[in-house]
Amino acid sequence: MSVAEPGEGVITLDVSGLEPPEPLVHALDALQTLPPGHCLQMIHRMRPGLLYGEAAKLGFDSDTRRDPQGQCRVFFWRRGDRQAEATARRLAAEHALWSDRE
Repeated sequence: MSVAEPGEGVITLDVSGLEPPEPLVHALDALQTLPPGHCLQMIHRMRPGLLYGEAAKLGFDSDTRRDPQGQCRVFFWRRGDRQAEATARRLAAEHALWSDRE
């Protein structure tokens, strides 16, 4: 797992090498400590289905994309944090929409 410090209002969490439930645990920890105005970019080898409901309970919205290497990138921001949402959507737009059919 690797965590990149905030830059441009984003914290990147790479959990692509971890086995369940570690990605979920690390992502929830990162969300709970996410500074205002920042989004979380999570990189995983698959779509983290269980995380979405837990993140929503904590007040987060998300956008899920597929990067050029085929990995899942999920961008999370606190609901109502316009600065974080704008950053997340700008970064997400650089990647293809996620499709479970690929």
